[in-house]
Amino acid sequence: MPVAKGGLEDVVAGQSEICFIDGKEGRLLYRGYDIVDLAEHATFEEVAYLLWYGHLPNRSELDRITSDLARNRTVPAEVLELIRRAPRTAHAMAVLRTAVSQLGVLDPEADDDSREANLRKAVRLVAQTGTLVAAIGRVRQGGEPIAPDPSLGLAADFLRMLTGRAPSPQDARIFDVCLILHADHELNASTFAARVTCATLADIYSAVTSAIGALKGPLHGGANENVMKMLHEIGSLDRVEPWVEEALAKKVKVPGFGHRVYKTEDPRATILRRYSKELGERRGETKWYAMLVRLQDLMREKKGLYPNVDLYSGSVYDALGIPMEIYTPIFAFSRMSGWTAHVLEQYADNRIIRPRAEYVGPVHGEDVPAPEGLGRVDVGAAHEERPHLALLRHARPPRGSMPAARAALAPAVQWVPAGVAGPPILFPGGPGRGRSVQPSLGRAAHPL
Repeated sequence: MPVAKGGLEDVVAGQSEICFIDGKEGRLLYRGYDIVDLAEHATFEEVAYLLWYGHLPNRSELDRITSDLARNRTVPAEVLELIRRAPRTAHAMAVLRTAVSQLGVLDPEADDDSREANLRKAVRLVAQTGTLVAAIGRVRQGGEPIAPDPSLGLAADFLRMLTGRAPSPQDARIFDVCLILHADHELNASTFAARVTCATLADIYSAVTSAIGALKGPLHGGANENVMKMLHEIGSLDRVEPWVEEALAKKVKVPGFGHRVYKTEDPRATILRRYSKELGERRGETKWYAMLVRLQDLMREKKGLYPNVDLYSGSVYDALGIPMEIYTPIFAFSRMSGWTAHVLEQYADNRIIRPRAEYVGPVHGEDVPAPEGLGRVDVGAAHEERPHLALLRHARPPRGSMPAARAALAPAVQWVPAGVAGPPILFPGGPGRGRSVQPSLGRAAHPL
């Protein structure tokens, strides 16, 4: 059987109508609409509707979804209390993951798997995740959660609940675009985790909790936070070039550059670079923007790498007064719209996701020396009375020889722990660590 590259690179795991990435041309489409056009002309509420329903809303549909997202922002008191009681040392994503899971426990429709109920739950999840992230940010800064204001849009109300003051229309619009840019990105690790979970017919809360867990990992979420930490470490524009040279000499990964799919600049980075400059100029502080542009030029010159969405997003959030520790939870707030859209799509045409692994562990064959304290035993003679025996003979089958390896697994000789009774002791092999699983989707099933 064919064997995938590490991390499922370039593996096409299914078809989807939701999102398309053209890595060569640097294009990103939601349901056939270019991200550049959506960022210019749409709101996050419209984009969430697009992801869920497959088309942009008309006026009455937009009024309805805007109203639904506004009136569903309040979260149960029990969940806010959980956030207050969480240790300050806990990772903000761990708190969010637990809070979203508790929402599922308290939702009376949690186990109603009809499409209508799941659409209602998708609305509640997007609406309430913003409230949760703002509450986590407030509590971790020593404040109290602020109740939602349904007269505001999702982006403006989030900034108000986080900072305690109403944002300017310009700031609200920039954050609205940030939510649009992060809403979906095809079959990334967290979206794949959500689809794997819901493919078992687990409920939508279980699926998005899996996704949050995947996003918590530093190989998926957290890069924009690392970019800002890097800027603080560098300190000034004149230090950028020597810092980059030293980092590259030490083979240190520079955050904010490169992507598994894009072979050119991420279109989201292009938009965020403009906002980073605009916000810096409005606030009279362009240091971060200038340093990022210099970093971008140096990495392109020295490594041939292009910026991804994370390079400029942290500086935008910083200018909006957002604390670093909730950058990744904000990612989850936005991506909740995409995760739930993928869950709905998976439910609509479901088959449990069950790939295969190439076995490269031990099989019966070539003898290996017995570990100290273990005795050699013929299973053919002792299998009935010694059912706890573990493998004696080990051989590593050549790649592609799975049928032969499977045939070789008939019991023959096993290791027996001297004087120990119990279940079999297995010595399985295992894959390597350190690569994010990022399969791909095939040709977009939606006309582009």
